Amino acid sequence: MNTSATLHNLATLLGETLANRGWQAATAESCTGGGVAQAITDVMGSSAWFQLGLVTYSDQMKTDLLGVSPALLKQHGAVSEPVVRAMVQGALTHSKADIAVAVSGIAGPGGAVEGKPVGMVCFAWGGSQNCESSTLYLKGDRRSVREHSIGYALERLIALGQSEVLYK
Repeated sequence: MNTSATLHNLATLLGETLANRGWQAATAESCTGGGVAQAITDVMGSSAWFQLGLVTYSDQMKTDLLGVSPALLKQHGAVSEPVVRAMVQGALTHSKADIAVAVSGIAGPGGAVEGKPVGMVCFAWGGSQNCESSTLYLKGDRRSVREHSIGYALERLIALGQSEVLYK
């Protein structure tokens, strides 16, 4: 599988989907290190439908830049659905985007803690009215966990843009 081509195709479809709705997207990323935003901005014309990409790798930056509550981080940890949902809201608050996606996980090879193995990645996506989240347990090395996470995040944004549910 040519991952680069696959991600480019997903990002292109995302752009078409958002342009058709007149929407803009934002990203809040941790373990993907800006990979979702990079895939999006590799598409010519993405400035028409992409607002903001933040890489908040540390808990402190999740708090400072996205407004994630330190209490939420302490209670659930950075790799959790409640935190990625808060990251989505922070990305929306700090941009004029209609929808956003957030990713936080343990890409490995280290970093696992009790109950949170390497390959655990949490995602959230939504708009100001609705937000959904999920957790995947991915196999493979750091690169494959990150690439799969980027693809999944793009797929969630596409589905969101194609949804009949009003997200903005």
